[in-house]
Amino acid sequence: MRTAEFDFDLPDDLIARYPASPRDSARLLVVDRETGRLRHHVFSDLPELIDPRDVLVRNNTRVVPARLLGRRAATGGKWEGLFLKEEPDRRWRILATTRGRPQIGEEILVGDGLRLILEARGEGGSWIVAPRTDRDGPSSAMALLEHHGLTPLPPYIRGGRPEPADVVDYQTVYAQEPGSAAAPTAGLHFTEALFQRLSYRGITWADLTVSIGAGTFRPIQADDIDLHAMHAEWARITPEAVTQITARRQNGGRVIAVGTTSTRALESAATTGLLEPFAGETSLYIKPGHTFHAVDGLITNFHLPRSSLLVLVSAFAGYEVIKSAYQEAIRERYRFFSYGDSMLIL
Repeated sequence: MRTAEFDFDLPDDLIARYPASPRDSARLLVVDRETGRLRHHVFSDLPELIDPRDVLVRNNTRVVPARLLGRRAATGGKWEGLFLKEEPDRRWRILATTRGRPQIGEEILVGDGLRLILEARGEGGSWIVAPRTDRDGPSSAMALLEHHGLTPLPPYIRGGRPEPADVVDYQTVYAQEPGSAAAPTAGLHFTEALFQRLSYRGITWADLTVSIGAGTFRPIQADDIDLHAMHAEWARITPEAVTQITARRQNGGRVIAVGTTSTRALESAATTGLLEPFAGETSLYIKPGHTFHAVDGLITNFHLPRSSLLVLVSAFAGYEVIKSAYQEAIRERYRFFSYGDSMLIL
């Protein structure tokens, strides 16, 4: 398929700059992928829209304050970086932007005591840097980021400039495992009160972990979607989660993935046709023609045009169904992207 088929025009005022308040007051477009029928709800209706036998599978990753602002020690020029991950040797892999051409060996000054030494160029335009601090003793990457970093909002949310409320808003209420540079945004609509209502109905949930990197926002550059080089993400599904999910499905329940990251992890763990424990990197590219083995339903936000996430959702629901759903959402003035409204596809 041509990448242009996954493009669409979106009025700028439909891009959500702030989340709904309360979270579960966001709008919810319910999509029947068999008939193409569309129904309008709010997210708090979810317990009544799914079966008590169903299981929700959610990504319990925690967004780290991965955005770093600093200056080049040699020139004083402004520098901005995004922490991607810590390497086994405790060096960091980052993406960075600045004027000019930084050189290996340069020092970047961040905050009030963090120094980053540019040691090597990495893949995909990344840098390998050695963190140094003025404090005695080693410091973990997470501790340094908590002290020196900012919430890594995507640029379409207020130009990427975080406000104090984003520390909470850009995090799911069930976030546990630190390691992501972006939020699993489909989960931002859940509240503790909503989980209580789901539980009262008999609906359960299982957790997996996917560390989301900046690649999730990267648009497809190739003219043909088949030529897109899919980014890799680290994922883990425990034996206990597999047992819980499998039991629900065997009892007639559906597996409803909360978000595209959960979908990708589940399908990566079910390439044999059966869901199995999984731990490692996955570069699975889900596009039309993919046979889904583990996912029966999907909760997802409205995604960027020309993105692999929109391709994934189209693979699950059908291209024409999603095209119609997005047209309806624009007509009805749904809010789009990370802080926007949601779809439930069954």
